[in-house]
Amino acid sequence: MANIKDVARLAGVGLGTASRVVSGKGSVSPATLERVKKAIAELDFRPSHAARSLLSGTSQMIGVYIPVLKGTFYTPILQSIDTALRAAGLHMVVAFGVGSGDARRQAIEGIDFLMERGCDGLILLTNHLSDDDIAALGPKQSRVVVLNHCFASIAEQCFSADHTQGGIAAARALLEHRHRKIAVIAGPSTSPDNVDRIAGFMGELERNGINTEKMWVAESDFSPEGGWAAAAELVASGHKFTALFCANDEMAVGALSYFQDVGLSVPGDVSVLGYDDTPSAQFSAPRLTSVHIPWRDVTLSGLNALLNRCYGSAHPVERDFPISVTVRASLGKPAKRRAE
Repeated sequence: MANIKDVARLAGVGLGTASRVVSGKGSVSPATLERVKKAIAELDFRPSHAARSLLSGTSQMIGVYIPVLKGTFYTPILQSIDTALRAAGLHMVVAFGVGSGDARRQAIEGIDFLMERGCDGLILLTNHLSDDDIAALGPKQSRVVVLNHCFASIAEQCFSADHTQGGIAAARALLEHRHRKIAVIAGPSTSPDNVDRIAGFMGELERNGINTEKMWVAESDFSPEGGWAAAAELVASGHKFTALFCANDEMAVGALSYFQDVGLSVPGDVSVLGYDDTPSAQFSAPRLTSVHIPWRDVTLSGLNALLNRCYGSAHPVERDFPISVTVRASLGKPAKRRAE
């Protein structure tokens, strides 16, 4: 395979001149530019990633850490990042939580893995690190952005939707459909975004005269299996409810599946409301009403901010991410027999 030295030799220029043409940095005369381009085409020269890194002084790679490599939440986020990076001539490297350590240790090891690969910047999706862990990154913390969590020490580098408002939107959607006997499957109490959405949800119900202390509430793990198990527990409890709010779509899909399995009609017998509005919401049966969090906008704003930091670009960065509710077939008014 031809290398940059072969290009320079054939074009009759110095190695530095050929490198400037390949990297697109620095000036060369039009005649020299044409000679080098002709040599590149004649030799079918394609610089390797290592060569491009040497020429540009960057790895042209952005690292992404996610806690788990499964489910419908992280996949669209990764797709958005990868599509945008490829359009910019950059590449994505992904690390995710593995090993026997706790979630914090897995995140630290994942970040170490990405930095050892020479990534120019990092996108982190984790709430298991502390501000001290961020500080331990030293100067490299300036090339980090965080999605769906906020660290006080790098608040300007953190991007998230307002989950308290998301919870309020969920409550209003159920209240507008005249539901007052409501059950909840929450996510882990260790997840700050879950805590915020549940607090917003409960607060809005209380402001509308609902005694939330008497509501049936279960904590689960954001998985379809967890949603199924919690829905089974809810039905077995005999608690009267006309609507179920799930703190994410995957638990809502699990609950929908359980209700179908035991002969409960949605929304004929009970309504179900999810959160995130991931692709799974569009194709569940029935199609799931869900609080729409604009994750693509959150993701791209965070990515753009990181690219600006790493490469001196001027990509647009948004901070306000409007929340809405996508109404589909799983939400209706209470059936009279269940409301009574």
